Amino acid sequence: MERVMTPPTTQQSAISAWHDTEAIYRQLNQLVKQPLRPIRRDKMAEFLRYFDEHCQRSRTLIDEAKQYIPGGVQHNLAFNYPFPIAIRRAEGAYLWDEDGNRYIDFLQAGGPTILGSNYAPVREKLVDLIRECSPVTGLFHEYELRLAQKINQHMPSIEMFRMLGSGTEAVMAAIRAARVHTGKKKIIKVGGAYHGWSDQMVYGLHIPGTGRHEATGIPAAATKHTQEFYPNNLDQLRRKLMLNRLRGGTAAVILEPVGPESGTRPIARDFNQKVRELCDEFGALLIFDEVVTGFRLGLGGAQGYFGVTPDLTVFGKCITGGYPMAGGVGGKREIMLHFAAGISGTGERAYVGGTLSANPLSCAAGYYAIEEMERTNAAVLAGQAGDRLTAGLQEIIQRLDLPFVAYNQGSIVHLETSAVMLLDFKNPLKLMREVKPRKHMMEEMGAAFMAQGIVTLAGSRLYTSMADTDDVIDDALNRFETVLACCT
Repeated sequence: MERVMTPPTTQQSAISAWHDTEAIYRQLNQLVKQPLRPIRRDKMAEFLRYFDEHCQRSRTLIDEAKQYIPGGVQHNLAFNYPFPIAIRRAEGAYLWDEDGNRYIDFLQAGGPTILGSNYAPVREKLVDLIRECSPVTGLFHEYELRLAQKINQHMPSIEMFRMLGSGTEAVMAAIRAARVHTGKKKIIKVGGAYHGWSDQMVYGLHIPGTGRHEATGIPAAATKHTQEFYPNNLDQLRRKLMLNRLRGGTAAVILEPVGPESGTRPIARDFNQKVRELCDEFGALLIFDEVVTGFRLGLGGAQGYFGVTPDLTVFGKCITGGYPMAGGVGGKREIMLHFAAGISGTGERAYVGGTLSANPLSCAAGYYAIEEMERTNAAVLAGQAGDRLTAGLQEIIQRLDLPFVAYNQGSIVHLETSAVMLLDFKNPLKLMREVKPRKHMMEEMGAAFMAQGIVTLAGSRLYTSMADTDDVIDDALNRFETVLACCT
């Protein structure tokens, strides 16, 4: 049956209702306990033949790239099994590869393109800007001010904003400012969360409890003051804050406000508020990493949805609507003044730099992207698409009697089939025994989805956009069912 997109509403939040977190964890824990349910071998062979028969130009390019680029691909989000696909064109809800194959794009560049890819009203404004100004001058441009004002309009906690080049840079800057402002050193993160790849944050990545497991090439001193606690474990956070108080104190607690890895390990509805209260009790700053959630959960971000005010907010790719040099940090005026540029800074200075930071192209892209989100109610429409996709996946899983789990935080949709991201060091033997086969199953699922014309993030996370009409979602659900039916 043909369906049309639900028209924009006055609803400001992209989340229609917060999920039952305890129920999701019961399902996820059951999934982790069960044997793997991979795609049947004969069907998986059929899916892999797609790449041999229909993606020859991508294979040729990747084989050549391996001679000049480590591994042949430079994007952490690129899906590499059986080999990376080379993309030529992006528009709205779709991507096209070098061989002309079309895909429904649920990667959306990792989340920033809430309006859909290559959104024309923003693109045309930027073409005009480049004709007049060039992408970068090294000097102040009016759009720096206009973007900062626009962010403050929707997130009042961001009294001042400093544009940077990436989410990784923004996290580095936020931590530096927190240490300068508080005079303390310890930084506590939620285990499993990703806050960029700076030396101090390559700690407890992806799987809680792993500490420095992925810190190859990083001196131990770089993570000396970085700590982690298990998701939702407020008692463990309190103990660390208490112990740190005896050792000089905690500068900040940093978290993704929907849970680690964009809610792959979901949090309880009141988690952020309780962390806020603990930070206030122990004199630590609270940093929200809104690299993904900023504007995606609504124009007020996650802080607007949860009604929790962080001291500092980190932005990444969302701040420019998908255009390059995307990052920044904002927050309370007295903290942000530590970033004052040039020789006019007062008090103790938290040094940050970046020749291309706050270039006219990036700032204008952010300004016009937010303006278009205001006009179209894009975040709400993207959230409605996420609700529809999640409900459809849940129906398919139930009807096929599969142990898989689907849930969402608005337009951030999770489809857990192998549950590799749900392993942790509480059961180290199970982790060591199962992490590789579960990771490979996730790779196979992602490859099968791609063979059916769907691009995902690692085969387990999906970002919807305003471009995902009901027809797009229904088409995607048919394609997902083709794959999931091969796991029975």
